[in-house]
Amino acid sequence: MTASQNDLTQNETQDDSQDKRIPYHFGEKLRTVRERKGYTLKVVATQAGVSESLVSQIERNRVSPAIDTLLALADVLDINLEFLFEEYRRKHPVQVIRKNERRVSNDEKIKYEEVVKPDEADGQNTLEAYTITIPAGEKTHRGSYGHLGREMGFILSGKCELHYEKYIYELNEGDSVSFSASAPHIIVNTGDKELKAIWVVTPAQRFVNK
Repeated sequence: MTASQNDLTQNETQDDSQDKRIPYHFGEKLRTVRERKGYTLKVVATQAGVSESLVSQIERNRVSPAIDTLLALADVLDINLEFLFEEYRRKHPVQVIRKNERRVSNDEKIKYEEVVKPDEADGQNTLEAYTITIPAGEKTHRGSYGHLGREMGFILSGKCELHYEKYIYELNEGDSVSFSASAPHIIVNTGDKELKAIWVVTPAQRFVNK
């Protein structure tokens, strides 16, 4: 192996090691925005209260900035933090829950099987979805006092009643319903067979933090 080939191999090893040490790569975005605005490294560093050398290393992904440094740079460059982190979010764009891997929650005789897992990154906008299985003559209990958010349901099979405040809505196979969850609400299986439905809730209530 020649000296130049050896240097190349060492550089590749260093780059691989660097990638493992630094989970987020903001450098390219910071540099692109800085150059578009016509700012020099010195100008950005001075306004952010850090050294020019540090800004240069961050832009080349040589170091991972502390959160206060990142916030300062984003402020100077007028960058939305969502823009900086969207690359990381794109690495996990699809969530798959296999049939045999669903989390299950039971409330007396009612069975809930998770089909969409809440994402903590969504903050107050978390969403969950699950199937509900209600035996004949049974009813849900959790919403009887109401809670924050909205709900949407789709009846897969069977029939039921949605008791919402003082109103009663009959729902049959293929029907869907949506409502503010802040009012008291329960689902009553009024049929002579098992009821199955898909339910969507935001923000997440049942499977959050499980």
